[in-house]
Amino acid sequence: MSHHVDRRQILRVSLGVGAAAAVGLMGAGPAAAAGPHDEFPDVPGMSGDRRANEFWYQLDEATLFHSTQEVKDAYRDIKAHVGNIERGMREKWLEMVAQPNYPNNYAEFLAPVKGPLEVLSRTQLGVMDRYYGPRHHRLVQAFGWFGEGVLYDPRGRAPFLVHTMNSTPVMPPPGYHTWYAYLRGMMLLDIDCRRWERIAPALAFAWAVQSTAKPAQDKVNPPLPAHTVRRLAATWLVKDTDTLDQDFRSFPHPQGMS
Repeated sequence: MSHHVDRRQILRVSLGVGAAAAVGLMGAGPAAAAGPHDEFPDVPGMSGDRRANEFWYQLDEATLFHSTQEVKDAYRDIKAHVGNIERGMREKWLEMVAQPNYPNNYAEFLAPVKGPLEVLSRTQLGVMDRYYGPRHHRLVQAFGWFGEGVLYDPRGRAPFLVHTMNSTPVMPPPGYHTWYAYLRGMMLLDIDCRRWERIAPALAFAWAVQSTAKPAQDKVNPPLPAHTVRRLAATWLVKDTDTLDQDFRSFPHPQGMS
């Protein structure tokens, strides 16, 4: 994708008209953003958009808490290759992105685990398709709410009752870099490449939103001002992959945020 062209053009070409619509919706509350009635069971005490809560809950179920044997085997093989499925993948990407032969070095490094990465890609995209299908702009909204920390779900595992990237008082959320390291490898190995190219800016947007909001993980958080969310959306949703590669070299927050 190109670097310096009109932002509106980038938004429509690289992310699609749906994502352009998402920028206009950013900052709108769940009621304003709601589409057709969602037939999900009531969860007493839940706060935030019902579909987004269900999406993030089921994504955790499919990839972590109740994953299939195929997914467990994929993680096992990746762990054997990188040493640690979270820190190892993240640190390897951060090491290789700084080298002059990137991205070829990273693609070559991950080539032996292309099969396991295909399993994870299929699993994650399957959940996204189940809850959002072609409505990419709604998926982008779900990433925004994830970053804001406004999706409180009592079904979570205490103290992590908010669907947002886990962190601790001494460690800001490293998970955005971990996920980016995975999806960047998927792109380079041509695993659902175009899908992940569209999702990567939404992940970066959520990272910037969470770095701004710094939500608690055990209580209902107030939303950011709508104009702040829209500003972050207009800044981050237009980013191309080359730019995101440079942005994610800043750890743990985007450059200029702390």
